[in-house]
Amino acid sequence: MLLVLAVVAGVLVVVSQRRAEAQRLDARARAAAEAFAAAAGRGDLAPAPLVDAASAQVELAAMTVGLGARPVVEVLAVRRTERTGSAELRWTWPFGPQGWTYTSSLPLSGVGDAAWSTRWSPDVLHPGLVVGDVLAAKRVAAPRADLLGRDGAPIVGPAPVVEVGVQPSRTADPAGLSRTLGDLLDVEATSLEKRIREAAPDAFVSVLVLRRSEYDLISGQLKPLPGTVFRESTRPLAPTRSFARALIGASGPATAELVEQSQGRLAAGDVTGLSGLQRTYDGRLGGKAGVRVEKVNGAARSELFAVPPAAGAPVQVTLDDDVQVAADAALASTVGEADAALVAIDVATGDLLAVANTPATGGNRAMTGQYAPGSTFKPATTLALLGTGLRPEEVVACPPTASADGRAFRNFEGGVLGPVPFRTAFAQSCNTAFVGLSGRLEPPALTAAAGSLGLGVPWQVGTDVFAGSVPVPATPVDRAAATIGQGRTLASPAAMAQFVATIARGSWKAPRLVLQPAPEGPAPAAPSAADPAALATLRDLMRQVVVDGTASALADVPGGPVHAKTGTAEFGTDSPPKTHAWVIGFQGGLAFAVLVEGGASGGAVAVPVAEAFLRGLPPTARTAPVG
Repeated sequence: MLLVLAVVAGVLVVVSQRRAEAQRLDARARAAAEAFAAAAGRGDLAPAPLVDAASAQVELAAMTVGLGARPVVEVLAVRRTERTGSAELRWTWPFGPQGWTYTSSLPLSGVGDAAWSTRWSPDVLHPGLVVGDVLAAKRVAAPRADLLGRDGAPIVGPAPVVEVGVQPSRTADPAGLSRTLGDLLDVEATSLEKRIREAAPDAFVSVLVLRRSEYDLISGQLKPLPGTVFRESTRPLAPTRSFARALIGASGPATAELVEQSQGRLAAGDVTGLSGLQRTYDGRLGGKAGVRVEKVNGAARSELFAVPPAAGAPVQVTLDDDVQVAADAALASTVGEADAALVAIDVATGDLLAVANTPATGGNRAMTGQYAPGSTFKPATTLALLGTGLRPEEVVACPPTASADGRAFRNFEGGVLGPVPFRTAFAQSCNTAFVGLSGRLEPPALTAAAGSLGLGVPWQVGTDVFAGSVPVPATPVDRAAATIGQGRTLASPAAMAQFVATIARGSWKAPRLVLQPAPEGPAPAAPSAADPAALATLRDLMRQVVVDGTASALADVPGGPVHAKTGTAEFGTDSPPKTHAWVIGFQGGLAFAVLVEGGASGGAVAVPVAEAFLRGLPPTARTAPVG
C-alpha cells in the first residue's frame, strides 16, 4: 500500500510540473504576442520581440504609409504546440463608422526558458499580403447638399467656377503681374507677390475664384498675362455674389483650423461651410465622407474595404429669390458699400423673404445688429397712448424742444409744427410732441405695447437673431427717450420688420427662416395681443406718413398703398450726435425694414432704399393685403 501511494504521489508531482511548465510557456507566448500588438498599434516595431525588428519596421512603415492612420491591435487568442504557436490578432483601423476590422495570424516560437519571439511577414499585417504590396486609403468626398429656397428649388447649388492662379516659373516679373492682377481682380498686390516669390516654381498660387460668367467677362485680359494659369470646377454658389451673403455665408476648401476642430469629420481639400448658414449647418449639408482601402502592387489594385459616402441633406429656408435680389439691388444702387441692411417679411406667414446687408461680405447686421430704432418705434408708443384715451385728432403741441425732468429733447433739424392734430405729429415725426405726451404713460406701458408687437419676444429661426430689447423706463427722462425710440431701447432690422409685419397682420406670428431642419428648442410664447381697433388706427396713421409725411416718396410706387414710418436715431457722443436712418413699412402682404448706419435721416436716406426695393419687385412678389 505504501508503495502504491508513493507511485501516485510521484505521478501527481510530474503532472503538476508539466502543468506549471505549460502555463509558463503559455504566458511567455502571450506576452510576446501582446508586445507585438502594442508595438504594431504604435507603428513602431523596434521594441517588439522580433528576430529582425529593424527590417520588419521598414516593411511595415512602407506598407501602411498610404493609410495615414494607426490601428488598434488586439490579441484574441494564443495557440501553442510545444515550442511553436500562433496568435490571432484583431486589427481595427479608424475608417468608417464602425472601423475596418479583420484578423490575421502571428507566428510565435520559443527556445528553452528564454522569452518567446514573433516572426514578421506581410500577411501578419493583412491576410494575403506579399512582399511588394502596400495598403492605401482614399477618402471619398460626400456630395454636398443644396441650400433650398422657399419654393424648394436650390438657392445654393453647384455652379461652374474658374480659379485664377499663377505658376511662378512662368513669369519673369512677379511684381508687375501682381499689380495687374490686383487691378483686374481687386486683390491685394503686395501679399500676392510675396506668395508667388515664396512658392515652388511649378506650384499653383491661387489668386481668386470667379464665377464662370465673371471670368468670361475678363478672360481676354487674363489669359495673355505670362504666368497665369486656370482651374475649372464647380462650387456651391448662390444666384449672385451678393445674394443674402452675410446670412447664407460661403463654402470652400477647409482651412487647417477647421480640419483640426472637426474631430476627423473634415480633411484637407474638403469643401466645407466657412461662414453663415453654410457653416452653421455644415454637418448636415456636407454629409459624411466615405473611404476605400486598396491593396496596391505596381499597377495592380484590389479593394479590401469600402464605406460609401453619405450624401448631405438639404437645408431649406424661407428666402424668396425675387425679393432677395430686389433687396440686394436696392441697397447696392442707393447706398453702395455703406453699412446698411434691408429685411422683408411675408406678412401672412412670418417668413423672412429677404435678408440683405451691405457690404455683402460684412457682418449680418440685418439679423444681429443692435440699434436704437428712433422714430420707427413710435407706433409702439402710439399704441400705448391710444390705450390712455388719445385720439388721432387730438391737438398736441410740437414745439422746437420739450423737456422731461429737466432734460431737453429736440426735433430733427429744429423742426416745429406748433399745435397740430396728433395724426400730423405722427406723420411728420415730431419728437417733442411724443416727449410731451410721455407723462401720460405708466413706466411699463411702452414695454407692454412693444411686446404686443413682438419687439423683445425671443425667436427660434435656426440662426442668431436679436429680437429687440425694450426695458421698463426707470426715470421720467428714460421714459421720454423711450417714446422716441432712444435711450435703452434697441432693435435689429429683422426685429423691426417683424414689428411692422405684426401691425400689418393685426396679430403676432412667430417669424420663420430655416424651415428644414426645424429649429430646436420650444416655440416662443405668443405675447399679449394688441387691441385690433388700435392696430387699425396705427395702420391709418402709417398710411398718412406716406400720403402727407416723411415717406411721401413711396406714394407712387407700383402696387397697392404703402404704409410706413421713418426714423432718425441718434447715437454716440458727438455734438450734434450722429444718426442712423430707418424706415419700416408694408405694402399689401409684404413688410420691410431698412437701416442705413450713419444716414442723415430716415426720410432722406432710408426711404429711397425702400422705394428702389419696392419698384424692383416683380408683380408676382406682391402678395394680397393682410389684416
